[in-house]
Amino acid sequence: MTGLIWLEPDTPLPDPDSAMPEGLLAAGGDLSVERLQEAYSKGIFPWFNPGDPVLWWSPNPRMVLACRDFRISRSLRKKLRQMERLEDTGDERVMVTTDLAFHHVIRACAGPRSNQAGTWISSSIVRAYGQWHEAGQVHSVETWIDGELAGGLYGVCLGGFFFGESMFAYAPDASKIALAYLVRFLERHGITHLDCQQETAHLSSLGADTMERQEFMSLLKGALQRPAPAWQAGRLLHDGRLRPLARPGASSIEAPE
Repeated sequence: MTGLIWLEPDTPLPDPDSAMPEGLLAAGGDLSVERLQEAYSKGIFPWFNPGDPVLWWSPNPRMVLACRDFRISRSLRKKLRQMERLEDTGDERVMVTTDLAFHHVIRACAGPRSNQAGTWISSSIVRAYGQWHEAGQVHSVETWIDGELAGGLYGVCLGGFFFGESMFAYAPDASKIALAYLVRFLERHGITHLDCQQETAHLSSLGADTMERQEFMSLLKGALQRPAPAWQAGRLLHDGRLRPLARPGASSIEAPE
């Protein structure tokens, strides 16, 4: 790894343009809230295998979802319309919330998957992003079906930009419902793009596309100058409004120790 920068505690992260062709930029350092804030504000994120040093990445091109380009299937659109019709009627079977079960969501995202041999969401990632969540810049979106957690996602919000981290689903379309409601919330607050980091066929099917690093960094720089939405634990409505809510419907999940 000739040219790879090793981070000491007081070493700032380098300019993303110094990244290797595959996007690897630096190694080492810690996952403190301060380091993560520095990284994301520079368009850099950690991605490494459990037991390895922290590896810092800034891929070029970058996978990004413009909220206006979010694409949903006909069947999902039908489900979303049904959710809208039943909203506030007392007959809702499906409800979307934010920040009510963050610890459960991130652990579910870290769980085993049939198409993956392992997970990059190690215990150190869970701990670090849990601390960042407590600091108010990492958020979860949850889909509940009949009072049970059925799917969701989590990500980072800095200023007017959202960085998607991971999704999970226990029921069909549960994670896509959470994403659809997140996109509406972001649009309502003037956030136009959602970072997806790595290019995948699944993300492409949802409308995400690649963006050159220079364009991404220009977009990010402008977005960081804007205020972040007023996130809080609550229920997301079909039009992007966030209604404060103490409990997720019929059941609640205690955050694990």
